[in-house]
Amino acid sequence: MFVTHLHPNLTGATPLEKAASRIGFGEGLVEAGKRDERVVALSADLTESTRTLPFAEAFPKRFVQVGITEQNMASVAAGVAMMGKIPFIASYAMFSPGRNWEQIRTTIAYNNSNVKIVGAHAGISVGPDGATHQAIEDIALMRVMPNMIVINPVDVHEARKATLWAAKHEGPVYIRLGRSDTPLVTTPESPFEIGKAQLFYKHNPSHGKKVGIISTGQLTYEALRAAVELESRGVGAGVLHMATIKPFDGDGVLEFAKDFDFIVTLEEHQRTGGLGSAVAEHLSLVHPMRVIRLGVDDQFGQSGEPDELLAHYGLNAAAVVTAVTGAIN
Repeated sequence: MFVTHLHPNLTGATPLEKAASRIGFGEGLVEAGKRDERVVALSADLTESTRTLPFAEAFPKRFVQVGITEQNMASVAAGVAMMGKIPFIASYAMFSPGRNWEQIRTTIAYNNSNVKIVGAHAGISVGPDGATHQAIEDIALMRVMPNMIVINPVDVHEARKATLWAAKHEGPVYIRLGRSDTPLVTTPESPFEIGKAQLFYKHNPSHGKKVGIISTGQLTYEALRAAVELESRGVGAGVLHMATIKPFDGDGVLEFAKDFDFIVTLEEHQRTGGLGSAVAEHLSLVHPMRVIRLGVDDQFGQSGEPDELLAHYGLNAAAVVTAVTGAIN
C-alpha cells in the first residue's frame, strides 16, 4: 500500500506526470539565490543541460562560466567558499565528480569547504550518450569521502528540496541528478529529511513470504512498480526510499529490515560501492540477513534508450520481480 504523502501518479488517480530531476535543481538554485545573496553558481560549459542557466539569467553577477575545466572549477569554488560565498558547481556527473575527484577531495572535502557539487546526467539512463557519459561509479567515489553528504533524489520535487537544504548546510554536499524525464513520485508537500530513509510502500503482513526493497534515486519508481506486482502475486513487499546515501540511516534500515525475510537493493549504479554495499555493510553488523544487490554488474554502460538500458542491465520493475521470485523459489 502506498503511503499517503506520495504523488497521485502512483495510484493511477491522475495521468502519469514526468519531469527531469535536474529541473528541480534549477528551480531550487534560483530560489536559494533569492533567499541568500551569498549563493553563487559555476558551470563547466553546460549551463542549459545542468539547468544553471535560469540562475545565470537571474543573477548574472553571481554566475561564473569556467569553460570545460572541471578541475579548475572545483578549486575555484573552494576559494570562493573561503571568501564566505556558497558556491554550487554543476556539470555532468561523469566529469564532476568523475574528472575532478582529486580536486574535490583535496580542496573541498579535506578542508570541509562549503561547496555544493551537482552531478547531472548520472546513471545509464543518460541513454544515447553512451558509456563515456554514463556515471555509474559516482556514489562509490563520493560516499567514501570524509565530510561529504551524498544525496540521490527520486524526482524533481526532491531535487528542489535537496538543493534548498544544501544551500543552508555548512559543508560539502554532492547531489546526483538524472537526465531523462521520470515519473513524479513525491509532491511539494511530501516529507524530506536529510539522513532519514522514507517508507514509500507498506507491505501486507498477511502474506507468507516478505521482501523489503531498498532503493535510491529515480529507480525508486521501479521499486514501487515491483512492489505492486509482487503484492498481486501474494508476496508481501515494502519499499524504503533512501534519498540520502550519506549520512546513512542505519536505524531506519534496521527497523525496516526486521519485517522481512530478505532485502533487495536497487540502484542505477555499479552493484559494488553504492547503496547496496552500504546496506549490506550495515546489516552484516547489526542484523545479518540475505541481501540481493541489483545494480550494474561490473561493466560499463552503452548507448540506447533509457528504458531499454534499464531492462538490459536488470534495473527495472520486471528485474526486481524476477530476482524476488527466484529467491523465494
